[in-house]
Amino acid sequence: MLNRIRSLFAGDDDAEPGEDALQAAAAALMVEAARTDDTISEAERDRILSVVRRHFKLSGDEAQDLLSAAVFDTEDVSPYLRYVSIIMERCPPGQRLWIIEMLWEVAYADGVLNDLESSLLRRIGGLLHISDVERGEARKRVLARLGLPDDAGLPV
Repeated sequence: MLNRIRSLFAGDDDAEPGEDALQAAAAALMVEAARTDDTISEAERDRILSVVRRHFKLSGDEAQDLLSAAVFDTEDVSPYLRYVSIIMERCPPGQRLWIIEMLWEVAYADGVLNDLESSLLRRIGGLLHISDVERGEARKRVLARLGLPDDAGLPV
């Protein structure tokens, strides 16, 4: 699996499109969300692993491979537009909200939503053609799933 993921991140034309590309794109976007404060905390790493295992039904090793490849690929630049494009191409409009929910989970991994995380989620939501209302509803579902209050992490 790691070789397939690496070829997707490298833009290898021989890489097979489909679910693997969506997984790679989603993982890269979650890493970008986690890295908005210039570091990826242990809580954020654990949350990304948990989310990709649950959502994509991956083993622990597969989830770790996916996360490692995403961290390596996104280290030098902020390439999230490339990953948004993959999601736009391969995921029907009515099924794109899952990525926003994943990103909310990562943003709230440390229990605090900072301005940079909020801004990134708003930008990615716009690029995925997800309305502010849908993004807000996704946020509320994640807060409920995590057992956090509706106003968790919001600036005062």
